[in-house]
Amino acid sequence: MATNSRLMEGVDADAVFEVLRDGRSYGEWVVGTRKIRKVDPDWPRAGSAIHYTIGYFPFRKDDQTTVVAYQPDRVLALEARAWPAGAASILLTVQGRGSGTVVCIEEKPSRGLAKLLHNPVLDGVIKVRNVETLRRLELQARRRMKAVAPDRTGGAAGGVRPKTGSAG
Repeated sequence: MATNSRLMEGVDADAVFEVLRDGRSYGEWVVGTRKIRKVDPDWPRAGSAIHYTIGYFPFRKDDQTTVVAYQPDRVLALEARAWPAGAASILLTVQGRGSGTVVCIEEKPSRGLAKLLHNPVLDGVIKVRNVETLRRLELQARRRMKAVAPDRTGGAAGGVRPKTGSAG
């Protein structure tokens, strides 16, 4: 299993989960996702899915990621398919810590060729990929926070409601 965590200093846990709840955003932060084709309307409820395209011709593949479990603002468990390679179990946990948020991602091959060939080298490749995935997730969360930050006149920037809660 490949495990990565990232302390996102100055990022609220709710901003991270706002990104996770937006199925259309996955193409912006999940490494390898080229295009989001469809998001089930009840995403991220258990059983809902994101339908996407990975890769480029001649290695292009349409597949999906399905929610296995969801605990609002804490945990999102997914199964990401990429046949014929197989499927991966992915667990994302989000926890506020001090003035920031720690996001942990655990990923392991769960079915198919990837599970059969699972080894420490594959875990290393997944870990490198997920370093970038978490970096991109942090960028998206920061953009969301900036979009709702109060402007100098006390109103919300861009007409978006200001974030509630204590200022860090």
